[in-house]
Amino acid sequence: MTTRRHFLVGAAGAVGAATLAPALAAAQSPHSGHGEQTGPADPPATGHSPHSGVNGATFRSGAGVNHAANGFDPAVILRDFDRGSVSTLSDGRTQREWTVVARDQEIEVSPGVRFPAWTFNGRVPGPTLRCTEGDVLRVRFVNSSAHPHTMHFHGIHPAEMDGVPMVGRGVISPGEEFAYTFDAEPFGLHLYHCHVGPLAEHIARGMYGTFIVDPRQGRPAADELVMVQHGWNTTFDGQGNQLYAVNGIPFAYMNDPVRVRAGELVRIYLVNILEYDPINSFHLHGNFFEYFPTGTRLEPAEYTDTIMQAQGQRGICEVRFPRPGRFMFHAHKTEFADLGWMGFFEVTE
Repeated sequence: MTTRRHFLVGAAGAVGAATLAPALAAAQSPHSGHGEQTGPADPPATGHSPHSGVNGATFRSGAGVNHAANGFDPAVILRDFDRGSVSTLSDGRTQREWTVVARDQEIEVSPGVRFPAWTFNGRVPGPTLRCTEGDVLRVRFVNSSAHPHTMHFHGIHPAEMDGVPMVGRGVISPGEEFAYTFDAEPFGLHLYHCHVGPLAEHIARGMYGTFIVDPRQGRPAADELVMVQHGWNTTFDGQGNQLYAVNGIPFAYMNDPVRVRAGELVRIYLVNILEYDPINSFHLHGNFFEYFPTGTRLEPAEYTDTIMQAQGQRGICEVRFPRPGRFMFHAHKTEFADLGWMGFFEVTE
């Protein structure tokens, strides 16, 4: 039976945890993958009770996640677009090249709670790869993990570049590498993830990222943000998540709000890769946005303040905040919000 903790949201938006045993937050009996138990993870730091504080679920009063030690910061991931190394081919086409390395990496997912993640380029989510429709793409994948992995890209490409077992190059074993080469199509918002079984564990461990193909004509200038929705199954029971997040760390944007300007077009590349829950959602307070499912059309399909996404679904949200202020955003599933999937936009003049 999945152990989940419930938390309260105060009127001012501060998030506090109910009093619980700190050990519930720990990763209990994490597995190395494929069924081999490697023993319990380090317990949470002691010295503080986990009761209410402004930092959210399992975020003890005055405590925070060490982004530098993790090697990535959700505030940076928001606007970090990797366009690769660019060159021009003999036929005049643009080629973009990246190197993506799989690693086993322990990260702190909440204060004192460390999770044995599997990462792309040392971060969760992996780097946001960005290109233009028609570019030739070459992604050199290096497996420096102790486990077999692949990179599977959503989009249109040859079967041998699909990054699944028993097709083309298939599984990339530890110490091996392979270059995925294909054309960038169709334009839109896509994703990539490992496609080795057990697939749910490879995704739940952190092996996913955003893949953006811009239309040839481009999109209107905007303040662009990437938000990847996911969860952390810290008990490794494969049945449910104990924490929920956007861009790696629960509650990251509660005390470090996303800063945007009133009247400026804000474009959110919203991806759902949540494992163990069938559906996720995004709700914006006090404002409405235009929604472009998958980003493969230039005309919005909906004008709303709430959308739902199943795993692998994604879409572009475009909003202009008409007035300054602090506006909350979160999953419109109370449990997800209470366990980390919530934040604030700080809108300034």
